[in-house]
Amino acid sequence: MLTPQQINEIREHLKKAQNPLFFFDNDNDGLCSFLLLQRFLKTGKGVAVKGAHNLNLNYYRKIEELKPDYIFILDIPTVKQEFLDKIKQNNLPVVWIDHHNVDKPKDKEISYYNPYHNNKTNEPVCYLCYKIANQKKDIWIATIGCISDCYMPDFYPEFEKQYPELSKKNIKSPFDVLYNSELGEIAKILDFSLKDRTTNVVNMLRFMMKAKGPKDILEENFNTRRLLKHAKEIDLRYKKLIRKARKCVDKKMLYFEYGGDLSLSSNLASQLSHEFQDKIIIVIYKKENSANISLRGKTVDIREITLKAIKGLESAIGGGHKHATGAKMNIDDLKEFEKRIKKIVKNIN
Repeated sequence: MLTPQQINEIREHLKKAQNPLFFFDNDNDGLCSFLLLQRFLKTGKGVAVKGAHNLNLNYYRKIEELKPDYIFILDIPTVKQEFLDKIKQNNLPVVWIDHHNVDKPKDKEISYYNPYHNNKTNEPVCYLCYKIANQKKDIWIATIGCISDCYMPDFYPEFEKQYPELSKKNIKSPFDVLYNSELGEIAKILDFSLKDRTTNVVNMLRFMMKAKGPKDILEENFNTRRLLKHAKEIDLRYKKLIRKARKCVDKKMLYFEYGGDLSLSSNLASQLSHEFQDKIIIVIYKKENSANISLRGKTVDIREITLKAIKGLESAIGGGHKHATGAKMNIDDLKEFEKRIKKIVKNIN
C-alpha cells in the first residue's frame, strides 16, 4: 500500500492541476483509476494506452493537442525515455502511479508511486486511486477495477451492503464475482467498450465521468445504446473464442492461438485461468507480423517463466505480475517461444 504521506503528496499534485491529462492502461484497472481521479477533480481528459502496456512517443501528440498543465500516468509499467524527455523539455510535471514489479524511473523529477517499492505489495492502481480520492459514492467504480484485476478489496463488504443485487454471496475469489455476478457483467461492458473506435471510447469516458451509479450502465438509452450494442457484439465473438480455447487444454497447460481484427487475449487468459486453476494458460493473438501473448499461472511464478521463455528473442518484450503477465514479439519468433515455453512447462513438477 502507499504510505499516508504518499497519498497526501498525490492529492496535492491533483489539487495543483488545472488541466490534467491522464494516460491509463487499456483495461478496467486503468480505466477505473482514471475515472476515480477525474471524478475527484471534476476536470481532466483521459487517453487509453493500447498495445503492450507501453507509453511511447507516438502518444505525445495528445499532449500537443490538449495542452495539459499536468501529466498523470496510471497502471502503465513501461514509459519510453524519449516520451519522458520531451515532457521534461516542456516543463510539465509528471505523476506516475503503478503497481508492477519494475524498476523505478531514473529521472528523479518524476513523482513516482508504486506500493511494490514500499512493501512488495501490488494492489491495483484503482484501489490506490480510490484511497487517494476517498469518495464513497465511487465505491462501485473502484470495486469493478479491483475484481477485474483479480483483487478483493477491503471495502467489498461495504460495496455489497450498498449494492446487494449486484454482488455475489459466498464468494471464493475476486474472479468468482467477475464471472458470476451482475457487477461482472457491468465490468465486461466497460472492458469491451475500450476495444471500440477512439470516438466511441471518448464518448464512453464522457458518460462514465457523470454516471451516478452502476445501474446507469445497464439502462438502455441514448447515452448507453452504442455502449451496450458494442459489448453484445464483442461478447458473441468472445464466447466463440473461449469455446475453442477450452478444447486446447492438456495435462499441464492450455495453449491457444487465434487471429483476426480484435485482441481479447488478456480477457480470455484471465477467464481460462479461473476455469482451469491448476493449468498454465497461454493465449496468443496474432495480427500481421506481431503476436500479443497473455500468460497466467495460479500455482507457478508465471513472470519468471515468461522472462525465461523470451530471453534472447530480439523482438520480444514482456513482464507483469507473479501470476499474470504479458508479452509481445514478432511472428517470426513465435515458434521458438512455443518450443521454449512447452519445454519449461514439461519440466515443472
